[in-house]
Amino acid sequence: MSVFSRIAAGVAVATCFAVSAFAETQTLRAQVLKFGTVNWELNTIKHHGFDAAEGFELDVTGVASGSAAKVAFQGGETDVIVSDWLWVARQRAAGKDYVFIPYSKAVGGVVVPSDSPAQSLADLQGGKIGIAGGPLDKSWLILQAYADQEYGVQLQSGTEQVFGAPPLIFKTAMQGELDGAINFWHFMAKMEAGGMRKLVDVATAAEALGLDPNTPLLGYVVTGDMVRENPELVDGLANASRAAKDLLAADDAEWDRLREKMNAKSDAQFEALKAGFRAGIPEAGPIDEGAADRMLKLMAGLGGSDLVGDATALPDGTFHAPST
Repeated sequence: MSVFSRIAAGVAVATCFAVSAFAETQTLRAQVLKFGTVNWELNTIKHHGFDAAEGFELDVTGVASGSAAKVAFQGGETDVIVSDWLWVARQRAAGKDYVFIPYSKAVGGVVVPSDSPAQSLADLQGGKIGIAGGPLDKSWLILQAYADQEYGVQLQSGTEQVFGAPPLIFKTAMQGELDGAINFWHFMAKMEAGGMRKLVDVATAAEALGLDPNTPLLGYVVTGDMVRENPELVDGLANASRAAKDLLAADDAEWDRLREKMNAKSDAQFEALKAGFRAGIPEAGPIDEGAADRMLKLMAGLGGSDLVGDATALPDGTFHAPST
């Protein structure tokens, strides 16, 4: 073989290896809320190459609402979204093969103005409560059940409710237009940093109702087909997520890098958001399905089929089980 032939053969072999390596790197499409806290984790994954280390490339698209992400997911336009496992359970009960990978156990709660005389939910009777979401918001339902159990008060009939998007509830509460506000954890952190006072958080209420506050509520959602046909990719997503969590749990410098993306208006907000995210990191390992089943049954009792559909018990296969 001539020198030129050997060079040509070597180039061909190198090209084959390059094509093979490229083919092995799969793209995982994710659609998430543009300003959701999950972006901090996804940015960490991308910045440190945790996706590449697991053999895939994460492609993140921001959307305006969770419902838009769900429509895209159900239509096959994206591979992964972020939602709560109760929605996944509802979909599985309806025959849709979706699977949940834990992301966060962080939940919100109720805050009141700093000068409010309220010391418990019972003291909000007759007042105006702002609620992020709608009448079937899970935090609102849990807090209603907690108020009934602990104080014998009916928040729904005993208060005026104002439902709205989290930023709207944040704004109206900070302007002093509400006697109390129920919001997502990161808005609640900003409200506390801005001088409002926490009355009770959802985790405390859930625990009083016999639920396990360590059950992660939010997570990544993928299809059962992907789990079966490409388990390495699904495991890779779970591993990359855990690597990002481990870094964010321990490294303050990583938060300094993310600060510009966190929309923190002050040092107090920044520290509150960092602490809240860290507190919401779920433990590694499988989810306690018994605890999850108890939560689903409680939510079914509170919200009925409008909330959980036909899911009256935890459907098998709701939670991702690593293949290795």
